[in-house]
Amino acid sequence: MSSIKSRFTQIVEQCMRNGISDLHIASGHPLVLRKDGKIHIQKGAGFTGTEVDELVKAIATRGHLAMLRDRWSVDMGLSLAGARLRINIFATTRGLSMAIRFLPGCIPDFESLNLHPSLRDFSRAKSGLVLICGSTGSGKSTTIAAMLEAINNERPAHVVTLEDPVEYRFSTCQAFVEQRELGVHFQTFEQGLTDVLREAPDVIMVGELREAPTIRLTLNASESGHLVIATLHAGNAEEALFRLFNAFPPDAQNLVRHQISTSLVGIVIQHLEFFPSEGFQVPVLSIMRSTPAIRGLIREGRTTQLESAIEMGSEDMMFTSNRYRSEFLANNRQLVSPAASFKPSVIKNAQNEHISPLVNIYAAKDDEITGSPPPSGEPRAMKKSTATDFVARQKAKQTNPNGLVMPENLDEIEEYLETLSNLGEKICSRT
Repeated sequence: MSSIKSRFTQIVEQCMRNGISDLHIASGHPLVLRKDGKIHIQKGAGFTGTEVDELVKAIATRGHLAMLRDRWSVDMGLSLAGARLRINIFATTRGLSMAIRFLPGCIPDFESLNLHPSLRDFSRAKSGLVLICGSTGSGKSTTIAAMLEAINNERPAHVVTLEDPVEYRFSTCQAFVEQRELGVHFQTFEQGLTDVLREAPDVIMVGELREAPTIRLTLNASESGHLVIATLHAGNAEEALFRLFNAFPPDAQNLVRHQISTSLVGIVIQHLEFFPSEGFQVPVLSIMRSTPAIRGLIREGRTTQLESAIEMGSEDMMFTSNRYRSEFLANNRQLVSPAASFKPSVIKNAQNEHISPLVNIYAAKDDEITGSPPPSGEPRAMKKSTATDFVARQKAKQTNPNGLVMPENLDEIEEYLETLSNLGEKICSRT
């Protein structure tokens, strides 16, 4: 282990002992800690810019380093010193900075998260689509983790997750859980969903529905006998459904509404509110379930009436955020503080992590990313690209007097010549 990683490991161990929830590392700045929701700036030197760079190289995979180089920020999960960490690495005026969240070693259940126990009904569904919606930082990932852990504890099932990044690690109880991370185990959510349908899953978790192809594949999976739990950025049920509809062309809207009305299990809208009486934030939910009335409104496109249907659906355990606040939270005398439910702890039943060199698509770029060749025995696989990607990637680089893009290595020369040959054949066929 490198000296810089050893130093970081010692800091993580100290944070665990002192109940720190967040650690911020900024180049040339003292360490910043968060405990019980309050920021504390440590005295003394932290990490220099060069040391932060070395630390990132020591803990990140080559895939993460490639994303950091291209996007200037990257999310990743890391198990270290018995702790599970969620890390965001990003560029600032000081250089690279790291925002590190210490996750609880045991996945919180519905009660410790102050969530309505009826959410357990969604985890017991055999098939269909469950959407957990809300803004960034509203606790969507933690709510889904509680649902998946409920499945893991209650029934045998094959669960496959597609995450960005992997946050909570699941150990086998009754369910067999396989977790895949964007940029490490699959390249895009679209590809991950295509793969997962060949992996015989019972439950699929999709970290985020954003692109239209991902939404379409998710709906298809929920129709084919799988329970699909996914997150979506939406402020209410109508907005969530609008985003699903908008992923399809206008001439397919009638079919899509019918498809969603038959496959949807429920929609949960979540946000956090500070309760002065308790002194901490509590999740406030709006819960919509797929009742005959709800299915009819979706099928007929009358989504503007969903809020009224939710308001009148108390017998079906549906809640608007106002009713949830007044009927559930106001009467709950045992709200649990996040300091207790999210207290950092050693990972229960920690599992080893391994990245197979056989799928390391970034190995060919190791010299450029890390300044050193890949470990002995690992392949130098070249990730193939389309001619369009190739030109876009090279447009800012040297061109020859005729304005043609100059390839940089043998693989690109062969691809470039093949592209020119194909273009020549097309031109000849047209003339």
